[in-house]
Amino acid sequence: MPRREKYRKVQRGRMKGKAHRGNRVAFGDYGLMALEPGWITSAQIEAARVAITRKVRRGGKVWIRIFPHKPVTKKPAETRMGSGKGSPEYWVAVVQPGRVLFELAGVDPAVAEEAMRLAGHKLPVKTKFVLREGLESGV
Repeated sequence: MPRREKYRKVQRGRMKGKAHRGNRVAFGDYGLMALEPGWITSAQIEAARVAITRKVRRGGKVWIRIFPHKPVTKKPAETRMGSGKGSPEYWVAVVQPGRVLFELAGVDPAVAEEAMRLAGHKLPVKTKFVLREGLESGV
């Protein structure tokens, strides 16, 4: 979650269109790209990060390219309608198709692809393994 926010609660918004920013592998050699729009919670981001780091062990460097800025509110169970908006429960990152979620460098291409596949299973959106531009696909 962010250190501080201007507003405690935000509206849900819409997820139309493709990602115009963060849609290229910029830091590492390999990336995990979202193919559909969705909300990714902070717990899901952490689970995917752990899956990647476990697979690559001590080798390689991982970049997390998304951050959960959006608070999602929830009203208590069995509460009547009305009486305002609920309190913030968890934080999500809004993801559009084409957004690079994670990047990885310093490992073998086969290991990188397997690590990204494991991470993709932890996420609520369809993903694909991508290479940095100019990097010949030796997979």
